[in-house]
Amino acid sequence: MASGLTVAVVGATGAAGATTLRILEERKFPVRELRAFASERSVGKTVTFRGEPVRVQRIEPGAFKGVEIAICSAGSAQSKEYTPMIVRAGGVVVDKSNAFRMDPTVPLVVPEVNAHAAKHHQGILASPNCTTIVTVMPLKPLHDAGRLRRVIAVSYQSVSGAGVKGIAELREQTLAWARGETIRASHFPHPIAFNLIPAIDRLGPDGYTGEEMKLVNETRKILDSPDILISPTTVRVPVFTCHSVAVTAETERKITPGEARDLFGRFPGLKVLDDPTQDRYPMPIAVEGQDDCFVGRIREDLSSPTGLNFWVVGDQLRKGAATNAVQIAELLLG
Repeated sequence: MASGLTVAVVGATGAAGATTLRILEERKFPVRELRAFASERSVGKTVTFRGEPVRVQRIEPGAFKGVEIAICSAGSAQSKEYTPMIVRAGGVVVDKSNAFRMDPTVPLVVPEVNAHAAKHHQGILASPNCTTIVTVMPLKPLHDAGRLRRVIAVSYQSVSGAGVKGIAELREQTLAWARGETIRASHFPHPIAFNLIPAIDRLGPDGYTGEEMKLVNETRKILDSPDILISPTTVRVPVFTCHSVAVTAETERKITPGEARDLFGRFPGLKVLDDPTQDRYPMPIAVEGQDDCFVGRIREDLSSPTGLNFWVVGDQLRKGAATNAVQIAELLLG
C-alpha cells in the first residue's frame, strides 16, 4: 500500500509472532513495509504477510532505521537488549515480554481496560501477561461497579502459552501414548499429556511462582489499585490453546449474579456464555481463534456475602498476546 507505517515484528517465527502477523492482516493495520526479525537460527527464513514472503532479518545496529512501530514477541532478556535500540532509532515499541511491565515509566495496557495509560509512554508500552489479560477483562467492570477488595484466581493454562515447544511436546506425547510408547518430558518438567502440572515457572522463596506474581502485580497496576488482595495459582493443562481462569471476586458493594451478567455483557471484548443447565459455558475448544474473552458459571460465592464466582476463557495467543499488542498499536495511531 502506498500509505501506512513501517512496522517491525520481533520474534516473528514464534507462536505469538506468527499470530501477530495474522492479527495485523485481519485488523487491516496500516502497514506500508513489514520487517520481520527473529533469533539468529531463523535469519534468512521467510514468514508470510498478506500472501507474500517476508525474509527474516538479523537484529543488528541499523536494522530498525525507519521503523515507526515495533511489536516485540521475544523473551525478557532479548527485549531489554533490542527495545532501547529500536527507541533510539526513532520507533515506538509495544513489548509483550515481562521486561518492562512493572517499570513505573512504562504503561501496562489492556485497551478495553485502561486505554488512557497509553498516552503517557516514553517510547515503550508493555502488554501484560496472557493470564493477566484474560483475568482482568471481567474484573474491570466489577471493579468499576463495586470496587474489588479481594480476588482468588486459579488459572488453567494451555501449552501454547509456553510457545511452539510446548505445543510440540503435547502433540508428541499424545501420539506416543496412542502408539503405546513411553511418554517422555523434555520441555516441561513432567509429562503434560493426560496430566496437570501445578507450578508454572520457578518457585520463589514464598512458594509462589513468577507466573503467579505477574498476575498479582500486573492486575494491581492495570487497575491502578495497589491494595487489592490477590491470591493466585497457575496450572499447566493438556490443552493446546486458550487459558481458563476460575475467579472469586469480592467487592465492597455486593454485586448479584444478574448484575454481573449485565456488566459483563456490556463490557467491550467480553461475551457471556452462562447457561449451565443446558451445558453452555466457556470452553477452550469453543473459544480458540476468537478475540473476545468468554465468561460463564456466574454465581454467588457461598463463603463471602459480597463474593462472586465465575469462569473466564480467552485465547491467549490472540487476546492474551497478539491481539492485545496490535490493539495497543492502534491506540498509537489515534
